[in-house]
Amino acid sequence: MSAFPPSIPTLATEDFEQLAAKVDQAVAEVRGLSEDARRRAFALKSAIEEVHKIGLTKIVRALKTDPRGKEILFELVDDPAVRMLFAMHGLIRADVRTRAERVVEMIRPHIQSHGGDVALIAVEGGVASVRLSGSCTGCSMSAVTLRTTVEEALKEHCPEITEVRHVPDEPKEEPPATVMVQLGLPGKSEILSASGWVAGPAVNDLPDGRGVAMDTPVAKVVLLKAAGGIRAYRNECAHQGLPLDGGTIDPEANTLTCPWHGFHFDCDTGECLTAPAAQLEQFPVRIENGLVWVRPS
Repeated sequence: MSAFPPSIPTLATEDFEQLAAKVDQAVAEVRGLSEDARRRAFALKSAIEEVHKIGLTKIVRALKTDPRGKEILFELVDDPAVRMLFAMHGLIRADVRTRAERVVEMIRPHIQSHGGDVALIAVEGGVASVRLSGSCTGCSMSAVTLRTTVEEALKEHCPEITEVRHVPDEPKEEPPATVMVQLGLPGKSEILSASGWVAGPAVNDLPDGRGVAMDTPVAKVVLLKAAGGIRAYRNECAHQGLPLDGGTIDPEANTLTCPWHGFHFDCDTGECLTAPAAQLEQFPVRIENGLVWVRPS
């Protein structure tokens, strides 16, 4: 028998911002409790979510076994409230491009330790295009091993990717003198700039608790210190297009909160946890000579 008192039925509101505000308020109140009470509250939350996840998983599996059920399921996922619920319980995943970017970031340190580098160029129709540079482009056994590492990692973590194509490394031509004078940085920095990469602030200058605005000739960018490393997004909240650089970062939850209407975003993926259909646009990032470089599209 449940230890909880019977709940009183209520008429749920469909106002997404109102629902998000209620959740934020409840979480804030819990965080204000004593450590023991807070631990118990979050343990209760986790236990209830596990029960919900088991039930939702069975519902989804049952719908997927029937053609009409599968059609209904796809229609339901288009609803922001349903999508948020499914995302909360891990029943839907971030898009394949976002997950592929995370895989590349995960294996990049290993590739760089062998004198090479890797960049994800595109993911289209199950084909991932990557650019390998440095020692990865040779024909030695180590280069072949590094290319195989990239392919296996992408296919393992992104089952939708069935083929990995290697795009030739960009020719390292000397950039125009005007670029070199403007940047005042040696060697590789000029090559990056000529290839569409834009130099940002030093990694050590990025604060832990908020986003940092970075304006480029192509797009306005917000930089975040996420659990998985430095992330760059278009500096527009997916809700109403307002800037995110004034938002706060919760290091424990690894989330960014929009300063305007309180929408929450996963710092690593850009997925909106308040309304998962609203995804932030992510830009490639790399670190060179202690600086953050971004390639806006």
